[in-house]
Amino acid sequence: KKQHTILINHSNSVMDACKLQSRIVSSQFIDKKEATKDRSSAVVQAVITRENFKVKFPQLITTYTPLLLPLIEKENEVIVETDSTNSAGKFGRFGGTFVPETLIMSLKQLESEFKNVLGDQLFQEELTTGLRDYAGRETPLYHAQRLSEYYKSKNGGKGPDIYLKREDLNHTGSHKMNNSLAQAMIAKRIGRKSVVTATGSGQHGLATAAACAKLGLECTVFMAAKDMDRQSSNARLMKLLGARVEGVHGSFKDASSEAFRYWVEDLENSYHLTGSAVGPHPCPTMVREFQSVIGKETKKQALEKWGGKPDVIVAYVGTGSNALGIFHEFISDTDVRLIGVEAGGLGLESGRHSSTLAKGEVGVYHGAISYLLQDDYGQIIQPHSIAAGMEYPGVGPELSFLKESGRAEFCVATDEEALDAYERLCKLEGIFPSLEASHAIAILDKLVPTLPNDNIKVVVNCSGRGDKDVDILFNHRVAQ
Repeated sequence: KKQHTILINHSNSVMDACKLQSRIVSSQFIDKKEATKDRSSAVVQAVITRENFKVKFPQLITTYTPLLLPLIEKENEVIVETDSTNSAGKFGRFGGTFVPETLIMSLKQLESEFKNVLGDQLFQEELTTGLRDYAGRETPLYHAQRLSEYYKSKNGGKGPDIYLKREDLNHTGSHKMNNSLAQAMIAKRIGRKSVVTATGSGQHGLATAAACAKLGLECTVFMAAKDMDRQSSNARLMKLLGARVEGVHGSFKDASSEAFRYWVEDLENSYHLTGSAVGPHPCPTMVREFQSVIGKETKKQALEKWGGKPDVIVAYVGTGSNALGIFHEFISDTDVRLIGVEAGGLGLESGRHSSTLAKGEVGVYHGAISYLLQDDYGQIIQPHSIAAGMEYPGVGPELSFLKESGRAEFCVATDEEALDAYERLCKLEGIFPSLEASHAIAILDKLVPTLPNDNIKVVVNCSGRGDKDVDILFNHRVAQ
């Protein structure tokens, strides 16, 4: 009541009052003692000096936001948390657990089990074996020589060496298996017989259906009807793997809501397996943790290949699982530039896009505080992208924090730019990336000219394969 009174007294219009969900998380309500009380705990931290905040290379686009709320500031440095270990599951002011009281116990049980498996040697060995023998890890760090030469030829023979982290070579064709297998193992460990999930492009649904088939679990996948049409091969494969696929009117956000409702109806027997780094704590942390194998491998492989770290890492941003998967290992390495690429759709000015970090505002959605696409009344704006896996109106709380802390930069690539990148990688490297990964590849057109020409190494996370998207590509090009 006190918060509501303050907000309404400071509102200048009915419109401002309606945007309660954004304003309620403004800095005036942040408890600074809460923000610092866990400083004595063993969290991984990166010390970023004011000098290091001067970006080494020219900025790519204006979606970067300067540091707004440093957690601890000394005379010449800001300490940025790169992990979340507190019970509230917060990344700065983002994250948390905004759910009905009936779900709190289930989420606490999940958090407890998650912490247990992190320290359980038997579980970790089983997961490592599964990722190696079943999923096909480790995935290569591939030197895209012809793609590198393409950009060098446009820049007087000089330019970076471009490498692709080949997550598209994972079983079922994307990075999603890393998390799906781990969480399906947790579901079986705690005695659940049934798994429920939601999927956009179908890659997470496919990985979850496969993991459930492997472990003998029932699987129900919710998917937007329009995504079932445009990603029909994945929908059919999920059914072939024994999953029940339920169509939902709307988009991925609506499928996510339906999956959540379905899980709530049977909390004792079912397990909600989230594939995105969004939602209430501990879901974002779990997904990031199980995807962090991507960055760990990348760091080791870079050391083997050229004896150092990447200078720049690029990943597409839908909700955040693949970006955090490759970013997280490098957050404390402040000499490594992290760039996330959102879906620009038909262009930012068109209003038909999924660029949450570029155009969104802070609010509460699907159980956590993060950046959202919302109108003046706080209602969610329908996102758009040619890539189904990027069509979500929000983004994970950890990526929201990386934007606000200034540790990562975020920019956008349009539908057309992603389609061009898809074709380019096919013709130059014989690799067909997913339309999601194509957004990350597309930004090279704008990134490469800004880079110094001396021995720069750029790693792009090729998070999925694009056979599922070939009809979209041909239909779009023919329609033109």
